[in-house]
Amino acid sequence: MSKYLDRIVWNSDGLLPVIVQDIFTNKVIMFAWMNKETLKQSIKERKAIYWSRSRKKVWVKGEESGNIQYIQEILLDCDGDTLIIKVKQEGGIACHTGRESCFYNKIDMETDNLIEVEAVIKDPNEIYKDKK
Repeated sequence: MSKYLDRIVWNSDGLLPVIVQDIFTNKVIMFAWMNKETLKQSIKERKAIYWSRSRKKVWVKGEESGNIQYIQEILLDCDGDTLIIKVKQEGGIACHTGRESCFYNKIDMETDNLIEVEAVIKDPNEIYKDKK
């Protein structure tokens, strides 16, 4: 067995794509990026910690919303360039829009319209009220 860091292929920005699934349902709830340090920190703390490309900083999932992701399992794909992280999602909300999943827009292939297929669980204004 090799150490996991020896098997990972980081992109040119030193990042690794991460697919996040709910441990109980296997539903994909979000997509994010990690760098070497956030991956090591996530494993140490057993909580999802990502790299925010837009803010160019470490992003501890749930630090503002309280919707922490507790890591249950981490899988590396055969090419070593993508992770699946299975998490216990605190509050059942992964998306900043207050939904279970960030993937709530379905493309209707007949009409080319977007259809929202998930309801808001909690108003984002209530989740992020301390940040206003």
